Amino acid sequence: MISAPGPAPMQLAALADQPRVLVRRGGSPRPGAQCVVYWMQRALRIAGNSALDVAVRAANILGLPVVVYFGVIPNYPNANLRHYHFLQQGLRDAAEDAAGLGIGFVVRRPPDTLEAFLEETRAALLIGDENPCREPERWRKVLAKRLTIPYWTVDADVIVPSRVFGRSFTLLHHFRPHLKAELPKFLVASPKVTPLHPWKPSKALSSFSLSSDITAGFKKLDRNVTPVDTFTGGSRAALRRLGEFLRSGLADYGENRNHPEVSGTSRLSPYLHFGNIGPLTIALAVERAVHSGKILPETGEKFLDQLIGWRELAVLFVRHEPNYDNWDCAAPWARQSLLEHAADARVYRYSLEQLERAQTHDELWNAAQREMVSTGWMHNFMRMYWAKKILEWAPDPATAFDWAVILNDRYELDGRDANGYAGIAWAIVGKLDRPWFNRPVFGLVRSITSASFFRKFDAAAYIRQKGAGKDGRLQEK
Repeated sequence: MISAPGPAPMQLAALADQPRVLVRRGGSPRPGAQCVVYWMQRALRIAGNSALDVAVRAANILGLPVVVYFGVIPNYPNANLRHYHFLQQGLRDAAEDAAGLGIGFVVRRPPDTLEAFLEETRAALLIGDENPCREPERWRKVLAKRLTIPYWTVDADVIVPSRVFGRSFTLLHHFRPHLKAELPKFLVASPKVTPLHPWKPSKALSSFSLSSDITAGFKKLDRNVTPVDTFTGGSRAALRRLGEFLRSGLADYGENRNHPEVSGTSRLSPYLHFGNIGPLTIALAVERAVHSGKILPETGEKFLDQLIGWRELAVLFVRHEPNYDNWDCAAPWARQSLLEHAADARVYRYSLEQLERAQTHDELWNAAQREMVSTGWMHNFMRMYWAKKILEWAPDPATAFDWAVILNDRYELDGRDANGYAGIAWAIVGKLDRPWFNRPVFGLVRSITSASFFRKFDAAAYIRQKGAGKDGRLQEK
């Protein structure tokens, strides 16, 4: 695979042969190279970043420094000002952490390109993140065909590399035995990797100043969805949130996780989506809490089942399902059943605009929608209810799926993500679920009623917290 002189070829070949690494373009490193470039895109962190670790290891083998490149593009699919603001906060942490390790960190915007940067720095090879979503994967395939240097991507967003399984699974309990067999190999702390050759360029590389707005001049960017102060982006905020959860949330997670009125979940999903923290960092911290005796083993297991089981099942779903974000991914039994009930009368019908403004008769649903719009996040338990009701109120299942994706991707900080798409597919078209009782509109797809939710938690308190009065009406501001 690598044919550079000396011992480097065998060492690089062994590095590229790891299950987490995909060689998208092979060949020999550039002769007379000045650095190894890590194209940061999904894993927006320095610590606990297996993709960056691979870049550092490769650079150490070649006797070169590492430079991180982040290219800000104005048309990232479905991104708006809220997402870019959170992104920029994360970039600041990453840049500071990189500097502390002697790793170069360069942020650029159009018209600058990654390919031009690789030539400017005379990069030996390029290391990047993987992302199973459609557009980022297409970018990587196109780039691999155009490059003349080796290009590897690293599956840094999951604990067990998706390539180990090589397929998706119908249900979580089908996936669990396969996951359990592989976890011991990967649920371990990664050895610390230190750059042996700090970045000391002969001339300073120009970089966009992160004290300025990275979206300045992006004329087509949606600025109507504004930043939120509920979450601050970056690795430091992510680690603080994890620490808070370990101290005051994890012990009661089993009891409180399905109680939206007490916020009993970790609230780490925005940080996982933007790669400000990796799932391995979180899982190891939870395991340490269990081993210390502070957390019951069954509580830790419930949390890890969500963090690893459901999350990595969702990644496999998106990786292997071309239609992950639309009705065409429906489970066959669900498709047939939903079509049979397509003409069923809907007691309530709403437009996308009414849903977006939380203008329905259902104050529990409205509260969830308001939470998403105002905070950039919705409690996991409410996400199920939220999507099921869109199926009930939309003209047809295909439209319901489209509307749920539009709203989720527009307002959620963790939108545009495999977990969101899998959750919507589960709720609306029976993916990753099984047939239930036959009901109007839903057919055999699992239904959820507001009455059942009012029995499971203090829904009235949740409604009040999200801006409605005791009578269920939205309070005047």
